[in-house]
Amino acid sequence: MAILALAIGGFGIGVTEFVVMGIMPQIAEGIGGTEADVGHGISAYALGVVVGAPVITALAAKVGRKRLLLAIIVLFIVGNGLTIFATEVPTFLASRFLSGLPHGVYFGVASVTAASMADPDRRGRTIAKIFLGLTIANLAGVPAATWLGQAFGWQTAFMIVVLIGVINLLAVLIWVPAGPVRSDASITRELTALKSGQLWLGLMIGAIGFAGIFAVYSYITPIVTGVSGVPEALVPLIMALFGLGMTVGTMFGGRLADWSVDRSIIIALIAMAVVLGLFGAFVHITWVAYVGAFVLGVCSQLLGPPVQIRLMDSAPQAPSLAASMHHAAFNMANAMGAAAGGFFIARQMLVAPAWAGVGFALAGLLVAVLTMLVPRKRIFRRRYQVDTTTGSIAIVPMD
Repeated sequence: MAILALAIGGFGIGVTEFVVMGIMPQIAEGIGGTEADVGHGISAYALGVVVGAPVITALAAKVGRKRLLLAIIVLFIVGNGLTIFATEVPTFLASRFLSGLPHGVYFGVASVTAASMADPDRRGRTIAKIFLGLTIANLAGVPAATWLGQAFGWQTAFMIVVLIGVINLLAVLIWVPAGPVRSDASITRELTALKSGQLWLGLMIGAIGFAGIFAVYSYITPIVTGVSGVPEALVPLIMALFGLGMTVGTMFGGRLADWSVDRSIIIALIAMAVVLGLFGAFVHITWVAYVGAFVLGVCSQLLGPPVQIRLMDSAPQAPSLAASMHHAAFNMANAMGAAAGGFFIARQMLVAPAWAGVGFALAGLLVAVLTMLVPRKRIFRRRYQVDTTTGSIAIVPMD
């Protein structure tokens, strides 16, 4: 039930992050801006994640995990509540930035909490269960919120998000155990994670590699309606297919990560580059939009669990900060991808975001290969064991 409670939060975050892509025209009209302005709202949310993940996690080093989770869920509710009342571009951007602040912190703390409940050789699959909330959001929550936003006003979508936030707050309060507060926890200790070269290289893999998906997905509505000929009424189906692909990708990504973290990262990035290339070449065929949405969703989540584990292992003295930085990288990718895609969309070059995506995926692959060639510290050749009583991570020899 604790894992389910944490996954509900992932579901809410998934809805608020991705529903914007499906109701861009409605939001643009409502705030008196353009679709490019709404794209800047995507970037503002991502910037909030990038800022909030390290800052809030470090400042809350001495706060128990459950109390921190409850506090950031409240912040999530407030931020999305303000989005409902945005009537101009500046207020919309500000509310999206505020809504993004708790994102990385939530997933970071939730991932460490989930890992503390799992056997060391099943961390990938356990963390993937938290990510399933995010992917199921794209399978069911985002299409439903998109339909409601199109039918009853875009604000309705964010009312749903606030309701999910309230449910998440109650579920965490009831089911997630409090857990101990580490006696040696401090802001300084958390920030020592930032000294790890492997941490920064891992963040680069996520930030650059993920940007390829967001260059396309951030503008999936104008691409599939303007190039593929998909009716606007069927855009929720496109979103659902992407979400279904994310769900499948998350399940496989967790298993791949438990098999081999490094190999799964390479496989994911190669698959991403190939699929984005095929999507760009054939998206003018209507059925390719539907199939492509599903396969892009699969590729987007193959990379998540292995990158998360790589980051946590790169800073065992501060796993919460390292884990939260994963979603900072993920949303830096969101910001870069949305900015790159928006550059071409504003010039009516509707297929170009796919080619930009191929470039991002190949650049991420290059960083991944270089990262794996860099000699690692001896600590990376050890196995970690989580003490479920204290929540601490102990290093034990490999079998």
